[in-house]
Amino acid sequence: MATEQIFKNNILKGKVAFVTGGGSGICKGMTEAMLRHGAKAVIISRRFDKLDKAAEEMRKEIGAEVLAIAADVRKPEDIIKAVELTIEKFGRIDILVNGAAGNFLSAIETLSYRAFRTVIEIDLIGTFNTSKACFPHLKKSKGVVINVSANLHYQATLYQSHAMAAKAGVDALTRAMALEWGPHQIRVNGVTPGPIGETVGFAKLSPVDVSKEDISRRMPLQRVGKIRDIEYATLYLASDASSFVTGTILLVDGGDALRKHSILPYPESVLNPFDSSPKKVGAKL
Repeated sequence: MATEQIFKNNILKGKVAFVTGGGSGICKGMTEAMLRHGAKAVIISRRFDKLDKAAEEMRKEIGAEVLAIAADVRKPEDIIKAVELTIEKFGRIDILVNGAAGNFLSAIETLSYRAFRTVIEIDLIGTFNTSKACFPHLKKSKGVVINVSANLHYQATLYQSHAMAAKAGVDALTRAMALEWGPHQIRVNGVTPGPIGETVGFAKLSPVDVSKEDISRRMPLQRVGKIRDIEYATLYLASDASSFVTGTILLVDGGDALRKHSILPYPESVLNPFDSSPKKVGAKL
């Protein structure tokens, strides 16, 4: 999706963005927005086949330099190697987007020990691993970190205890990094998407029998989000437009966090993960 030219198209010229989860969904949109505004990008994911396809699409559609590297954010050695390859290719890292994440619906009592740990490892530990590996290069470039969060834990959200715990940790880590890395002129902020209607996650995590229109009517701004909404926030946080902003969690959720929205119908398979209904949820990883 092309971002409308609200920002000058050269505001990120010469910058290199390192994006985990950048091959799909919201993070792919974030990557494309930065590419369209002058950046080069490295996208990271475990699945190289899909990642390489996404990189090729970006090269053809945008005409920018994109490097795809298969790596697991849970493994420090993978990320350290990916950073080394990035420096070999581009010589610098200016923007880090920690977007790799995992989520699904599951009641706590049916959530496996392994599944809970896996989400924490991808979202929270992956953010730490990647940030630490990129730090020396962000220090050199006086760079920017954008941690992708969620508003699930600002009140509470049914059947997402694992993601709530992980993203609460990400928000805390964002503030800690901003405090400690500020003297190095590294800005660290979070961006928190609300319901983004164009994504797989929206369909997967939405209550059953509740349409996009129903959810829109319950939103203060009366609509669900678009990926472009997150793209605009990314460009703001990645550019000098936010040069005095650090330690901020930027809510881009149409006011979703202001309302109570947990009491909605969810599939019975949440309570019984062995149910064979079409809306079956992944209680195991």
